[in-house]
Amino acid sequence: MPNRLATETSPYLKQHADNPVDWYPWGDEAFELARQEGKPVLLSVGYSACHWCHVMAHESFEDDGIAQLMNELYVNVKVDREERPDVDKIYQTAHQLITQRPGGWPLTMFLTAEDRRPFFGGTYFPKDARYGMPAFGELLQNVARYHDEQREEIDNQGARLLEVFDKLEPPVAPVGFELNREPVDGLVRALAQNFDRDYGGMGSAPKFPHPATLSGLLRRWRATANDAEPDLDALFMATLTMSRMADGGLFDHLGGGFCRYSVDRYWQIPHFEKMLYDNGPLLAAYVEAYLATGEIHFGEIAGQVADWMLTDMLAPNGGFYSTRDADSEGEEGRYYVWTPESVRELLEDRDYELFAARFGLEEPANFEGQWHLSVRRDIKTLAKDFGLTRSAVSESLDRSREALLAEREKRVAPGRDEKQLTSWNALAIRGLAIAGRALNRPDLVDAANDAVEFIRDALYVDGRLLASYKDGRARFDAYLDDYAFLADAVLELLQARWSTSNLAFAIALADTLLEQFEDRDRGGFYFTADDHETLIHRTRPMADEALPSGNGIAIFALQRLGFLLGETRYLDAAERGLKAAWSALSDYPHGHVTLLNALDEYTQHPEVIVIRGDKDEAERWSESASRLYAPARLVYAIPSGEQGLPGALNDRAARDGETLAYRCVGTHCELPVSTWEALAAAISGS
Repeated sequence: MPNRLATETSPYLKQHADNPVDWYPWGDEAFELARQEGKPVLLSVGYSACHWCHVMAHESFEDDGIAQLMNELYVNVKVDREERPDVDKIYQTAHQLITQRPGGWPLTMFLTAEDRRPFFGGTYFPKDARYGMPAFGELLQNVARYHDEQREEIDNQGARLLEVFDKLEPPVAPVGFELNREPVDGLVRALAQNFDRDYGGMGSAPKFPHPATLSGLLRRWRATANDAEPDLDALFMATLTMSRMADGGLFDHLGGGFCRYSVDRYWQIPHFEKMLYDNGPLLAAYVEAYLATGEIHFGEIAGQVADWMLTDMLAPNGGFYSTRDADSEGEEGRYYVWTPESVRELLEDRDYELFAARFGLEEPANFEGQWHLSVRRDIKTLAKDFGLTRSAVSESLDRSREALLAEREKRVAPGRDEKQLTSWNALAIRGLAIAGRALNRPDLVDAANDAVEFIRDALYVDGRLLASYKDGRARFDAYLDDYAFLADAVLELLQARWSTSNLAFAIALADTLLEQFEDRDRGGFYFTADDHETLIHRTRPMADEALPSGNGIAIFALQRLGFLLGETRYLDAAERGLKAAWSALSDYPHGHVTLLNALDEYTQHPEVIVIRGDKDEAERWSESASRLYAPARLVYAIPSGEQGLPGALNDRAARDGETLAYRCVGTHCELPVSTWEALAAAISGS
């Protein structure tokens, strides 16, 4: 019989609905039962695209003997970390404190029923002893015995753990301290210490894309581009990494989109899961690299990422799904790999020769006896080697790509997690808005706008956001990331297409951040609202992790909205947040790039251009002003018919039959100009 997870909306939880384990979802019912029966709680956290989560499920949670032990000794709770990042963040931190090792998924934690404090934990445990780890069944018995016999020690450890949680909060900058650019200016030096100058990225294997870092490096280069000695190292680190990633196996050369990370130094073999939260920011980063360098290849990669999002991840309701699994038919990567023989059967001889040379099919297999596609020769080299024009090579490769993609689509595709998360959709909206504007693709702006409408219709209830949508149900109080990412995304979308109602939505999101999430004593923002479920700790996360820092994006968006509207409430909250994060920024700038971007715009205010006039003319001016890479420039084309705008925008009035551009840098505003030539002259040196 299915267990209690059968009624959940999470595809990950539903994957465990037929386990012989008597699973509960996170909630009071499970902990009350454990308290009544005197049992500890086994908390298992994972997500649907997690390979080792599937391994542990098949080995242990589907095993009748293991399940019997779990049911006898514990009350068992399953959590989808994508639905409940609040729970995951707390117990990931607890795991690191208890075990002194990095966390990950699946996360396996053992909690007391009375106060939900963890007393032991780990990540993946094998059914049988191997990899230097005990057998899971033996571990279950030993931990249960420890729980029953060592309660005083467990209680003392729990108390100490909560004390350490409080000490993890970074100290606030002293009263009277003035923020400065020192951490911003030190970013490139800090990153350079661990940069791989041959293959890009940080360190060795495994390698993660880190789109926030890539965008941060491009910003640092642009800030110095007009100096006598521009920071070319920042540009080198960003573009080398992005070139290697795009040519390597991290990128899906047939269907588009990036996988989660590379298991090797060379970006050749990925962990094959595809995440919306990676591809939205990477889409933005590749567009920025295209604008910064003029390299057409970066623009092409951005276009293919966007096409994958619209083709594979777009739901009929206008929102975006979450992930594609790494596995299909029980094997990681099976959907993506080829043999030379299978490719040869699909292509004409000449097309095969070019394709094989391009993607290394004439070289030894690179993934478990098969070939995962990665670029080995560029178009220019292929044209020279085969005596063809570059356009002929490109046309051949396009034909081959279409043929292989059509064949691949006949295979059993990896599972897709079709829940729709507000925060991840916001990252997709932001990327699509930036790409649509820069690549002159209205379809991407349409998709971004539709996704905002989906969120407003399905996930915004009584003035508050919800975090997750699946099967017609919106659930879970939204988190800091939901509000911050969405406010930032809407501000980007407004640059691509003005909507006064969307501006009002961004203001409402910002107001909720201040009212429900801000730490009014120390500054910065909690991960959960002040009326959220009470957990063992209320976190104020500052660092960039798999997702950009919610505090960093909140402060960044509040500053931009504050300068746009002339609203000091937002600017003051942003300043308090930066002071709350100051020690983290100073000690570890490369772990807080999102916050550094906010600090950058605090110390060197963004340039805000508001264009009022005929809709088509205003949009033409906006498009022209947006063609150069200027990450600290915001351009809003507001039709003259829009009246009653909030704050300072109400003063940016249109004149009959005339197009006007109002330019401000921070709080300093210039007289409006009435010709494009005058605006171009004003922005040419900025």
